[in-house]
Amino acid sequence: MQAKIQASTEQAEAVAYKAPDNLLKNKAILVTGAGDGIGAEAAKTYAAYGATVILAGKTIPKLEKVYDDIIAAKSPEPAIYPIDFSGASVDDYASMADTLEKNFGQLDGLLHNAAQLGLMTPLASYKPKDWVTTLHVNLTAPFLLTQALIPLLMKAENASIVFTTDRVGQNPNAYWGAYGASKAGIDNLMVTLAEELENTTQIRVNSIDPGGVRTRFRRNAFPGEVPTESPLPETIMPCYLYLMGNDSLNTHKQTIAAQWQK
Repeated sequence: MQAKIQASTEQAEAVAYKAPDNLLKNKAILVTGAGDGIGAEAAKTYAAYGATVILAGKTIPKLEKVYDDIIAAKSPEPAIYPIDFSGASVDDYASMADTLEKNFGQLDGLLHNAAQLGLMTPLASYKPKDWVTTLHVNLTAPFLLTQALIPLLMKAENASIVFTTDRVGQNPNAYWGAYGASKAGIDNLMVTLAEELENTTQIRVNSIDPGGVRTRFRRNAFPGEVPTESPLPETIMPCYLYLMGNDSLNTHKQTIAAQWQK
């Protein structure tokens, strides 16, 4: 059964959430795609609320910039883990899990934010290589990473896995190609994992639909759009804090729309 965005108690609470200052104190949280856009903002926000954040991504200078921003804000020192999700192997994910275990002992949170837009073109002219790469980065990589990190997440008293979805996964549109298909897959993956873990571990699994946000990713998807028409990433952070902190312990298998309004 597919999780649906709905005007639930969790949805309303997440959008209006006011996080306590120490919400994420002593928690280790991995953020993928942490060098830019929503991922960078989420990483800095988690750190501001006390978390030790592991910044994962492929572009080291961008990760270093986020690292410097976190240090400048006097938040807990983060860690950088360079990884290219388009080419990482099963062994690479196993090595990542080993490194995180040695350095942190456990993992309290995992935010899947990294994504590739792929081609905005009719399926009839979609290049097979681009199709495969986009599906790999957006769907296969989150599966492999999650699978490798579940043992570390199980060591935490209460751990949270947050996937990033998109409305085109639930309501397909022309020209969204592999990106749309991958987000439909993420919706399925989230629910499948949530149901498998529901009664066996202290891991809760949910998704966020960030909506249209003023990022480089958004500009690439909608080059004709006026950038200021979209809100800044910081405006949707209440949902990211809610799902990662202990106030959402009873929220499971939900898709939260970060820009939902009553």
